Amino acid sequence: MADVWQTAVVRALEEPVTRLVGDKTGKAFEVLGIRTVHDVLRHMPRHLMSGTDTTDLSQLLDDYRRGVVDDYVAVMARVASVKQAGDPSRLRLEVRLTDGTGFLEVTFFGKKHMIDYWQKLLSRSERGIFAGKLGWFRDRPQLAHPAFAMDTRDGYIGSADSMRVARQVMKSSYIGLYPQSSKLPTWTISECAELAINHIAGLGDALPEWVRDAADVIDFEAACRAVHLPTSREEHAAGRRRLIFDEAFATQVAMAYRRADSRLHRARPRPRRTAGLLDAFDARLPFVLTEQQQAVSEVIFGELERTRPMQRLLQGEVGSGKTVVALRAMLTVVDGGGQAVLLAPTEVLAQQHLATVRELLGDLGAGATLGAPEMATDVVLLTGSTPASQRRDLLDGIASGAAGVVIGTHALLDQRIDFADLGLVVVDEQHRFGVEQRNALGVRADQHPHVLVMTATPIPRSVAMTVFGDLDVSTITELPGGRADVTTTVVDQVTRPAWVDRAWQRVAEEVAQGRQAFVITPRITAKDDAGGASVEEMYAKLSSGPLATCKVGMLHGRLPTDEKADVMRRFAAGALDVLVATTVVEVGVDVPNATVMVVCDAESFGISQLHQLRGRIGRGSHPSVCLLLTSAEEGTNARERLNAVASTRDGFVLSEVDLSQRREGDVLGNSQSGTRSSLRLLRVLEHADDIALARTLAEQVVERDPQLTDPGVRDYVTQIERLAEGDWQEAT
Repeated sequence: MADVWQTAVVRALEEPVTRLVGDKTGKAFEVLGIRTVHDVLRHMPRHLMSGTDTTDLSQLLDDYRRGVVDDYVAVMARVASVKQAGDPSRLRLEVRLTDGTGFLEVTFFGKKHMIDYWQKLLSRSERGIFAGKLGWFRDRPQLAHPAFAMDTRDGYIGSADSMRVARQVMKSSYIGLYPQSSKLPTWTISECAELAINHIAGLGDALPEWVRDAADVIDFEAACRAVHLPTSREEHAAGRRRLIFDEAFATQVAMAYRRADSRLHRARPRPRRTAGLLDAFDARLPFVLTEQQQAVSEVIFGELERTRPMQRLLQGEVGSGKTVVALRAMLTVVDGGGQAVLLAPTEVLAQQHLATVRELLGDLGAGATLGAPEMATDVVLLTGSTPASQRRDLLDGIASGAAGVVIGTHALLDQRIDFADLGLVVVDEQHRFGVEQRNALGVRADQHPHVLVMTATPIPRSVAMTVFGDLDVSTITELPGGRADVTTTVVDQVTRPAWVDRAWQRVAEEVAQGRQAFVITPRITAKDDAGGASVEEMYAKLSSGPLATCKVGMLHGRLPTDEKADVMRRFAAGALDVLVATTVVEVGVDVPNATVMVVCDAESFGISQLHQLRGRIGRGSHPSVCLLLTSAEEGTNARERLNAVASTRDGFVLSEVDLSQRREGDVLGNSQSGTRSSLRLLRVLEHADDIALARTLAEQVVERDPQLTDPGVRDYVTQIERLAEGDWQEAT
């Protein structure tokens, strides 16, 4: 890709890390998600140790037991004892480290002359840095054969990399201990960070000086030195704040220019029409809309009448009726002669939306068929697996305008699809799509369509301001009347195996009363890499065991499209009692008769996933129960997640807990792993004030420079836009 960077410092930052450290070390950095010079500089030390500090071993070991630290660690501690053990053919050196309150066992293996040499080094001084992989030995955490460097009167001595630590100690009174890997120890990372700092030395700062002054942050090069080679903790904190502010500013200025750009776009007004399709639909609704549904609909109707495209996020609790609100907006557009698209992230969800919309519309969605009302429109489905013969007819109907409502997956983003008059794009489960994806349907038209984004994952204000900063936000928290209560219980399958048996009995009892059940597993087959129970295993076990008297079905993403649709149809119709499935049923599946859900190996799922899954039950009038089967021990991070889910059904409360325990994922894209995330440092809950300040300054930047002529600001926007674009390309 051609060099698009305007400033010298950003051109240097975006160079591949391999140019700086070589191919071998560069490949090792990839394991940590580090690919550019900028990534190296944003790889912060996990701990900052002074010349007299030691690592809090008790806290470290507690975090390790709870699974909240990586296997590879670096610690600074004192040697409590050293002794040789084993026979001559399998000699080992056993070392105990201490910080004065706790102990960590360390073991070295090798030949006699090496064991003697290590023992001599470790005995010469008490204090050192030890870096390696934590593991378990005889039910106790152990650091096996770590690299180390001991602090002596003559300087640091130890393994081959010790001189790197010595050089850092001589330059700084503080030592950064970094998140590391087996092939990339903390001192190698420290040395590479120093190389990166030297690489950008004297190249300037992309952030305008007036923004730095207003934000009260130091310049970029000074910030990098303060982070990686600090002389005080205050200096380190100032450097860290600048790098955090950079991420906040980059996202906010990109959003600010998008908002400004959207104000320049034109959209065809879609005013509400009386005695049309929408009024006919409302007259047939078998339930009364909630006050919040009606209020949000009125806001949307008002925005559809404007000549500027609507850009709105509709968030709501699971089961709050967002789909009905969206459908009313779609019918308003169809009434005016336009078309509406509903974009879903999976085929299962797209098919479920098709079934729901057709059921709600009845013959109003039958198109120009015999006996259908005059205002009826055609509702069609287009996915990646749509057969070629059907696809041609569908595309003809879309191009002619006969298909007023088009439902589909990423297949709808194909630039070869022609719409007669696309007026509204509804994007369901926005977190599954990148910003570029949700905008893709609008870039082909002279008149931009209105956009309504839906999510059932409640979003704290600081997240909405960051991730959806280019959208106005509406929220529905009110659930329709008549919904049943859902009780959630954590079932410890290790200490209370009898409770697991009782769980299957409860499923059988619900089925005997004419109800239905979901059984959720984290993987499809036993061969999959992910841990936990599999759909195939549980289907076989339950069908021939505790649920042998029930009609059990199986659903997962690898089934043929027709088979998936048939399974869901049979379950929705009551022909199946129990559905064993993966998270393909996480969103959009509506079976009011389902009253029980059993989640196997529940610790394998995140809080938001569990909240979404639980939303598949309690949609009717019968009391429901969700059972979370787990082997996670009390006190672990995983168990805390499950306890949080069991304690409340308030999605907004759970979203705060969820964000406090995981990475935010990519701000503008759909990467959830964090390896390509544009948020390496920014935590939207912890740094809400920085985000708010960055948003204010971003608006001022747009006012001062509406054409985006400042080269530094342009680089900030380009970085974010390219990240989003990259995630789109990967996803498609």
